[in-house]
Amino acid sequence: MAEQTAPPESTGPPGAVSAGPPGPAAGARPDKPDAAVVRDALGVGIAVGLSGFAFGVTSAGSGLSLLQTCVLSLLVFTGASQFALVGALAAGGNPYTAAAGAFFLGVRNAFYGLRLSQLLALPRAVRPFAAHWVIDETTAVTLPQPTRRAARIGFTVTGLTLYVLWNLTTLVGALGAEALGDTDAWGLDAASPAVFLALLAPMLKSTTERVTAGLAVLLALTLLPVLPAGVPVLLSALAAPVVLFLMGRTKRGPNAGSAADGSATQRKKGERRS
Repeated sequence: MAEQTAPPESTGPPGAVSAGPPGPAAGARPDKPDAAVVRDALGVGIAVGLSGFAFGVTSAGSGLSLLQTCVLSLLVFTGASQFALVGALAAGGNPYTAAAGAFFLGVRNAFYGLRLSQLLALPRAVRPFAAHWVIDETTAVTLPQPTRRAARIGFTVTGLTLYVLWNLTTLVGALGAEALGDTDAWGLDAASPAVFLALLAPMLKSTTERVTAGLAVLLALTLLPVLPAGVPVLLSALAAPVVLFLMGRTKRGPNAGSAADGSATQRKKGERRS
């Protein structure tokens, strides 16, 4: 006899039709008000944009002219790569080597772009301009948004606010570098990495994410003395597949052992019966 499936329980009278919209699907995230998205985006854009002052001071203190400093912020517009470039130049490095290190450090933005292009789905004519704003901060604000509309608002507001403030404060910092004296004594070159860590830390919620981040830091610090600037950061991404591989082996170990024990037990029972 075929097994019968009971109909779903109804909370209303028989034959009644629900007048309201269906509830959200399991796992669906509720919509986020536009004002809340703008507030979050402005908070990140303003906080990080002000650190352009540190880059302007550091760049001018490293020997770059006012024009060179401002052009870097206008055209490169990725703080980590900019700090890496001027830091290598200040240390007496070859300009081509410094530029190569900054380039490799900025390669991560291309991987951000792969994800954001699907999430934002911008018109083709806009994509080249939007690509210039694909950086750590815009990605951090865009990815958690529950809808495409919220993602576009977050990306646009963060990118616009950060781009304008970063370039303005770069100009102010470069002009005021002489008033500060020895820029190395202020430690302003640590401003951009500190901001990046402040954005990243709240996103590390699970044990796997924390272990991956810790291993990535260990790899970067180990390779830093022996490789050009920017390369250790790229190689630290190997921490993710290593952690996933080890976790996969850990999960398969007990299960594989249990399955083997179960099979052996079944064979023994069969032998006893025979």
